[in-house]
Amino acid sequence: MTVAVLGAGKIGEALLSGLLDAGHDAGDLLFTERHPERAAELTDRYGVAGVEVAEAAKRADVLVVAVKPQDIEPLLDELAGLIGPGSLVVSMCAGLPTSLFERRLPAGTPVIRVMPNTPMLVGAAMSAVSPGKHATDEQLQTVERLLSSVGKVVVLPESQQDAVTALSGSGPAYFFYLVEAMIDAGILLGLPRAVAQQLIVQAAVGAGTMLEEGGEHPVMLRENVTSPGGTTINGIRELEKHGVRAALLDAIESARDRSVELGKAHEE
Repeated sequence: MTVAVLGAGKIGEALLSGLLDAGHDAGDLLFTERHPERAAELTDRYGVAGVEVAEAAKRADVLVVAVKPQDIEPLLDELAGLIGPGSLVVSMCAGLPTSLFERRLPAGTPVIRVMPNTPMLVGAAMSAVSPGKHATDEQLQTVERLLSSVGKVVVLPESQQDAVTALSGSGPAYFFYLVEAMIDAGILLGLPRAVAQQLIVQAAVGAGTMLEEGGEHPVMLRENVTSPGGTTINGIRELEKHGVRAALLDAIESARDRSVELGKAHEE
C-alpha cells in the first residue's frame, strides 16, 4: 500500500516519521511540499520522495491531506480532476468535515476524517477517526491499522470531532505550556534551568505513566500526593484561587469553537 502525505508541515512530517519508525518502507511513502528547500530537507532526512500532487494522486492508494485548513480549497480543486475510483482520502485538517471533501471531489470518493496530534513523532499519537458516508468498514480498518503503528486510535462519530480537536489535537500544547511555566517557577526558586527542566519533565513522564497504567482516577492520584497541611495542598489552593481549572475549561471550549468556525468557513 502506497501512502502519500499531501502537505509536509508539522503533522505531515510527524506521520512520515512515525510510519518509518514503525517499519514502513520509505519506497511506499510519498509527500508533497510547496517549498523546494523544505522538500529537499525532508527527503534527505527520511529518504522519502517528494512529488507533485498529480503524481501522488496517480501512485498512492491512500491520500492523506495534511494542509492547513485555509489552504484546502486550491488543493481540492486540483485533486478533483486527478483522483481515481480506488483512492481513499484521509483528512487530517482541523475543523474540516468529510462533507466538504465529498462535495468537492468526484462522487462516491471515500473520505475518512482524522484528528491526530504531534506525539505521532515519537509513536505516541492519539488519533480520533470518523468515516464519511462513502467509506467502507474495510477502508476504516485500513486507516486504523495505519494509525495504530504511530500511536493509539479511537473511532467516534464525526459530530464529536470538534471536541476532540480542542481536547486531544491541541492537548499537547497545553501540557507543554504548563511544563514551561513550571520550569520558570523552578528558576524563580533558584534552580538552574537544566535541573528544573529535568525535574519537571520526569515528573510529567511519571505522572503520565501512572495515569495510563495505574487505573486510578486522576482525583485519587492527586489526593495521594496531597497530605493534610502539607506543601501540595498549599499549591493546589493557589491554583484554585487563580482559577486555573476554569481557565483550562474556557481554553478548551474556545478551541472547540474555533474548530467549528474553520468548518463553517468552507460551507456553501
